Amino acid sequence: MPDSQGSITASPRPRGTVPDVPASDATIIGGASAPPAAAPTTAPARLPVLTPNDYASDQDVRWCPGCGDYSILAQMKKVLATLGIPREKLVFVSGIGCSSRFPYYLNTYGFHSIHGRAPAIATGLKVTRPDLMVWVITGDGDGLSIGGNHLMHCIRRNLDINIVLFNNRIYGLTKGQYSPTSPLGKITKSTPMGVIDNPLHPLCLAIGCEATFVARSIDTNIKHLTMVLQRAAEHRGTSFVEVYQNCNVFNDGAFDYATNRETKSDATLELEHGKPLVFGKNRNKGIRLNGMTPEVVELGKGITEDDLLFHDEKAPEPTLAYLLSRMTYPEFPEPIGVFRAVDRPKYDESMNAQIAEARSKGEGDLDKLFHAGDTWVVS
Repeated sequence: MPDSQGSITASPRPRGTVPDVPASDATIIGGASAPPAAAPTTAPARLPVLTPNDYASDQDVRWCPGCGDYSILAQMKKVLATLGIPREKLVFVSGIGCSSRFPYYLNTYGFHSIHGRAPAIATGLKVTRPDLMVWVITGDGDGLSIGGNHLMHCIRRNLDINIVLFNNRIYGLTKGQYSPTSPLGKITKSTPMGVIDNPLHPLCLAIGCEATFVARSIDTNIKHLTMVLQRAAEHRGTSFVEVYQNCNVFNDGAFDYATNRETKSDATLELEHGKPLVFGKNRNKGIRLNGMTPEVVELGKGITEDDLLFHDEKAPEPTLAYLLSRMTYPEFPEPIGVFRAVDRPKYDESMNAQIAEARSKGEGDLDKLFHAGDTWVVS
């Protein structure tokens, strides 16, 4: 975590310890734990089957009681237990904020890094250690304000990492100032007369950067959140997941429309690849296009599911995904699920391929390089 001088130290667990791998089952190779080579006469060593509890660190979780972050942490541990990846091959990188305490609570490697710079640190790590699965944990303030530049370029490069953005539409750690996603008119400690900044929509930004995987879920929708995180983990390339996360202290109820039993069926729309956009408590409403504009229609009276817009998460062009990301409550139901999942070249693979090609041509001469081409003498 950053010290008073702003430096960074890796914090997989307290005091820089490595994940709990029994000494008899692992050796240290290049700073990471790995199973020892099996003797020729024995069967290959098998990784132990891990449970969600095996991914919990020995640190007390210090979020406010009732915070949505608890649910995201619990579902993340469930997903990690299904991946079959050794804990020493998992790294969580965070910036600053309530969400950024995440690495402390997982028995993996991690960085609690600098405000907004988690994507930059994750880029360097993934490029130099492509064997690692890297997750970036950020929030609407950390990722979209001071970190917006780093987030944008990380997404457009299609680095093979997973980004989870906790969106609570407030600055929680600093006690209730407005954030880049706070809605117009929102009264906060730093906007006593109401927010006048137009809010950012995280998925619009990600899709505008042509992210290859874009999804949204809600902290209280446990099964759906687990599915979305699982899909993100399986994707090769940058996966970007926005999670609606309730800050029950400084912005309680910001997503009540999407979580309340009485309203959520009409206020949200669960995306399913290849299926029409149907929603509503009675599944009797849908979304169709009127020219290039979506509109809410009621099924029946001459309107069938065939008249509706069908979801295509594999569409090469991000136009449909962007249109869906612009649908906001109360004018429209807000889509949840996977907006986009396409395959593109990965930045880390392309960079390492270039390095390998350059090295295949022989060792370079740094002194020769410095004196090549145009040179100037400064007097």
